[in-house]
Amino acid sequence: MSEATATKSRGTEPRRFVKVIEILDKYERNPSKLVPILQEVQEEYRYLPEEVMTFVATSLGLPPSRVYGVATFYSHFALAPKGKYLFRLCDGTACHVRGSTALLDTLRKRLGLSENKATTDDMLFTVETVSCLGACGLAPVVVLNDEVHGLMTSDKVLALVEGVMQQEQM
Repeated sequence: MSEATATKSRGTEPRRFVKVIEILDKYERNPSKLVPILQEVQEEYRYLPEEVMTFVATSLGLPPSRVYGVATFYSHFALAPKGKYLFRLCDGTACHVRGSTALLDTLRKRLGLSENKATTDDMLFTVETVSCLGACGLAPVVVLNDEVHGLMTSDKVLALVEGVMQQEQM
């Protein structure tokens, strides 16, 4: 008997949902806590896998369409895997005028990404654009994970990439 079958036969959930179950239990499986539940699930997986959203829906007594609707409504949630390092480039008016497009082009070229491919094959980097980061005085602005970098240039953004790559090799 496989481990998954053995696990199911004991009446417990499959091992891959253990962390999700902990999150659900933390919020007492309260459907009104769907957003924070999804936030923690995404923190664990770096995105919201479809089978996990279905599991969350079932566990909360909600239709899967409701969970999917919430996940697609809020731009914070991702339905595709993201890299360990997330670059968010502001493309608001101030940043755009001050060269955010060049930064985006530089990052995509260095990482082998395109408009249709936002994450590197090794799942190390994801590059996204956002409408505004609210730091117009520092334009152009790049956020690497949760760290804001203002007054960016192509050289500075490449230095960020190289710094991460060196850190990952240690």
